[in-house]
Amino acid sequence: MHRRTADPPEKETALLDHRLIVLRTFAARETIAATAEALGYSPSAVSAQLREYQRALGVRLTVRDGRGLRLTAAGAALVERTDDLVALWEETHAAVRNADQHLTPAVIRLGGFSTATSSLLSPVAAGLKATHPGLDVHIVEADPARCVDLLIADRLDIAVIVAIQMTHELDEQKVEQIPLVDDPLDVLLPADHPLAARTSVGLDELTGDPWITDRPGTPYRALFVSAFAAAGATPRVVHQVSDWGSQESLVSDGLGIAFIPRLMPLYGGGRAVRVPLDGPQAPSRRILAVLRRGARAHTVFAEALDALRTTAEATRTPS
Repeated sequence: MHRRTADPPEKETALLDHRLIVLRTFAARETIAATAEALGYSPSAVSAQLREYQRALGVRLTVRDGRGLRLTAAGAALVERTDDLVALWEETHAAVRNADQHLTPAVIRLGGFSTATSSLLSPVAAGLKATHPGLDVHIVEADPARCVDLLIADRLDIAVIVAIQMTHELDEQKVEQIPLVDDPLDVLLPADHPLAARTSVGLDELTGDPWITDRPGTPYRALFVSAFAAAGATPRVVHQVSDWGSQESLVSDGLGIAFIPRLMPLYGGGRAVRVPLDGPQAPSRRILAVLRRGARAHTVFAEALDALRTTAEATRTPS
């Protein structure tokens, strides 16, 4: 048995050959190094498991391609045909678990982007532990693409992602996506701003202000530009800052104004205030829960999804 690096504990897929998971992860990540990183293995362990799986099946699954490996036609066919097998395994595993009233999964592994960790995953995890005292809950904070990789590698059970941050389409043969909420972006204003006491404001009223936003080429900068383009306005960008907390600091110090997701709490002691944006041009980001196909059949996973929906929906009202 090859040793893993010190990553969060994993559940055992006892009825599935783990070498199949390694192969499927390699198909998704395309290199040995990226596969090892997703699985928490060393590169040599990944290579060894792929070789062992080929010998066990008597079929060549990978072939040298320059300095790396690529799937053979047989390997690609196997990966494609195992999508339904893995989904069936998840459903079967869930049925067996759910049939035993005294048995719940020993662990549920949740992942998500930074804002989701504090606003969604933490309260949901606390609620699950209160309802199921024997349940072990693990949280991994990661960007959306990595969350999906960890799902395929069977290192997460449910991931919360921002749809606009995905760099590639989700493979619906491998994962299921469930919309949680459309998270509005409010405008963050200094407390002494002339519009700070308003119940809502339009983008066209803010074009003269100095704006703080993400750097060009990022998903949030694209969302920012699209929102103003739809409003027929051109903002004056003065500061390029990625971190929401840092943006709040700049706004609190009177250096500009910024968008802030409704999910993101404020920490500045009242020196900056959020005001909802009105009109059809008001931007938002779609928040999704993603899990492997078939996994929703697990009672505790379904319970976690319901809790995520409820918690996410509660954020739609500005605090």
